Amino acid sequence: MTDYRPIDCALYSRYEVAILHRERLRVCWRDAAAVTHLEILQPQDLQTRSGAEYLIATGKGGQRLELRLDRILEAMPLEEAGAHRP
Repeated sequence: MTDYRPIDCALYSRYEVAILHRERLRVCWRDAAAVTHLEILQPQDLQTRSGAEYLIATGKGGQRLELRLDRILEAMPLEEAGAHRP
């Protein structure tokens, strides 16, 4: 059994669109140890396993991250966050 709390369907759809459009996101999340992170990520996929949903993304240096969706505090496309693509 998991303590996962499902996210809103509209938010899930926004992650799907970001993946399809290859939009980088500024993501703030809390990990399993309750440490808060803020990083620019390239979303790659969404996965469901063991009763929880995850955003699979590439972080700085090409590292692969798996973020549980209910631990993401904010995810904003870079254009909305005031950043510009190189």
